[in-house]
Amino acid sequence: MTYAIIKLLHTAAALATISGFLLRGYWMLVDSALLQARMTKIAPHVVDAVLLLAGVAMLSMLHLDPLTQSWLLAKFAGLLAYIVLGSIALKRGKTKQARTVAFVAAVATFAYVIGVALTKSPLGWGSYLTG
Repeated sequence: MTYAIIKLLHTAAALATISGFLLRGYWMLVDSALLQARMTKIAPHVVDAVLLLAGVAMLSMLHLDPLTQSWLLAKFAGLLAYIVLGSIALKRGKTKQARTVAFVAAVATFAYVIGVALTKSPLGWGSYLTG
């Protein structure tokens, strides 16, 4: 596959990931039983696997070492934070308030990761402020 196709797949998977997370977050907020549905528990893992594999494929195609690229390190750190916050938001938070705060923080973290990806800067969207 060409790089453009892999990048499109990665972008589509990122959009699917955040869309699914927003939907599951809404279900958490309204106490919907759909949050416990089997497909709701399986689909995110499939989408996230595609996202990760496409990302690794792009790194390989571009011969990028993520340990030497500060923006990639920031992106991976943001991804780990998003995963932890998302887990708290959707299942591990002890109270609705804790889950809600984690949900908002996870969405903000995802936005940061997108900013890092688009700007190729660990500052993410903030890189536009520094010129």
